[in-house]
Amino acid sequence: MSKKRDQLVEAALELFNKEGFHATGIDKVLAAAGVAKMTMYKHFRSKEELILAVLRLRDERWRNSFMLGVEKRAKDPCGRLLAMFDELGAWFAGEGFCGCMFINASAEYADHGDPIHAASAEHKRLVEKYVRELAEQAGAAEPGVLAMQLCLLMEGAVVLTQVCPDGDGGCAGASAKRAARVLIDHALDGVSC
Repeated sequence: MSKKRDQLVEAALELFNKEGFHATGIDKVLAAAGVAKMTMYKHFRSKEELILAVLRLRDERWRNSFMLGVEKRAKDPCGRLLAMFDELGAWFAGEGFCGCMFINASAEYADHGDPIHAASAEHKRLVEKYVRELAEQAGAAEPGVLAMQLCLLMEGAVVLTQVCPDGDGGCAGASAKRAARVLIDHALDGVSC
């Protein structure tokens, strides 16, 4: 990887996250990165290719940070299922929370056949896979069902916090965690985490 390419992707990530994809012109990204247009086209054939690189980087960073945070918060799979909501609450309360880049990208590139929409959907599938693995390890009778239910709660908390921020970022995460506890207890046949 070249240093200029990395600068470009980092600058684009920050701008796309804060301002959106369509609203952020390529000239603004180039100015923020301190690179020339020729440098951009040396690494990316289009703005869409740059967006895909940004989404790949964001996916890697977000999932790694999320999973590491969950693992630090709880040592067993059952506890980790609940710790996901604490980790979300910390993300919501953190500086620069602008919602989910993947939800935003899929809204701006709504055609399911669009590579940007597909990359966003893949991120959500990978998060659901992680949750399903935790549900399996915790002993859920139907880990896929529990994973989907928990992902729905997580996504709802993300969107609610983005659209109607409560100031401290913890309210939607805490409410989702209380609902998750009911679902987890039911899925694990009453075994409490």
